[in-house]
Amino acid sequence: MKAYAYIVGPQDATWSRLFGIVSEIGFRGVSSYRGLSQVSQQASDTPLCYFLFSGVPNIADLRQVARDIRYAANPAVRFSPMVYCAEDLSLEATIGCINLGFDDVIALPQSEAALRTRLQRQVGKHVVFYEAAGYFGPDRRNRVSSMRRGDQPGRPGGPFRRLEITRHVLEGISIQRDELFQPNDSGKAMQTLQ
Repeated sequence: MKAYAYIVGPQDATWSRLFGIVSEIGFRGVSSYRGLSQVSQQASDTPLCYFLFSGVPNIADLRQVARDIRYAANPAVRFSPMVYCAEDLSLEATIGCINLGFDDVIALPQSEAALRTRLQRQVGKHVVFYEAAGYFGPDRRNRVSSMRRGDQPGRPGGPFRRLEITRHVLEGISIQRDELFQPNDSGKAMQTLQ
């Protein structure tokens, strides 16, 4: 894979195992995440970068890094695949990752082939992103509703942005469509073309 991978999280045993297996998958390079400027520089060399988060006891510990990535000014960073990898994966951690805008959640251990296949799913596909008050990430409405039947709040009715993107290993991120929806007086969303 000609993409670059950043391993995010505390450098503990899980982080080390994840770093080791990802190094064997065939990424152009793998390193510890040290900030957005590092990734922006790498993105000019390697158009697609992955963020692979190592499992942590409390998902809230990853909130700031995830928000920094998802709200980065550089689209090559903002739309990069974010994947959470944990050996002890709970329903709460999975829902937390969805709410933080992660693309996938993977239970470890995985064979190199299985992990490579999961990570390759992030490339070459059409992905819909939503940006609304408090959320920016892939369209995950179907996953949250199937996991938390009955306790999902109704739609807030505020403005939201819908973006359609494709990730390519060689070309990086391409934005296919960018639409802004504003609620009208009746509460229904009206599309604003951009």
